[in-house]
Amino acid sequence: MPPGTTGRSGAASARTGRRESADERADRRWNDLLQEVRVAQTGSQILFGFLLSVVFMPRFAQLGAFDGGLYVLTVVLGALATGALTAPVSYHRLFAGHRLKPQLVEAAARLVAIGLVLLALTIGTALLLLLRVATGSAAAAWIAGAVMAWFAACWLLLPVLHLRRHHHDPTRDRPVGRGRSPD
Repeated sequence: MPPGTTGRSGAASARTGRRESADERADRRWNDLLQEVRVAQTGSQILFGFLLSVVFMPRFAQLGAFDGGLYVLTVVLGALATGALTAPVSYHRLFAGHRLKPQLVEAAARLVAIGLVLLALTIGTALLLLLRVATGSAAAAWIAGAVMAWFAACWLLLPVLHLRRHHHDPTRDRPVGRGRSPD
């Protein structure tokens, strides 16, 4: 073995700045993904549970056709978000023992991304419905739209800007040290 190597995959080490094998990297990425999913999944399930209970409230019968349709759309989006955010569990069960951890991580990451989009849409439509019922104001759509723009900024725009900044950072090839993370 050449000096300074650990016998682990050089490609993984070069990409991440870590000395880990492809299997170790997949395990780490899987654990990271699970931590992320726990946050989003909990919010999704609480919101979905609340939405399911709304139909049993006395005021629900007073909703107009548009608001009733908006409620149905919101519940369906919530169900889809919950399904996408819990799908990695099913993938893990089906892939277990087949030595497909990197493929599992990639598939689960895509489902989580879809689940986050669906969760944002669920929150947006729930907010629109709530504001329409609570205020009856035409401003409800503008407020819900502004909140959705905020979600897009926080969940998409800011991370993309940070990635661009990182890719244009001439110090990025430095060894990972204090305050710098490879992943």
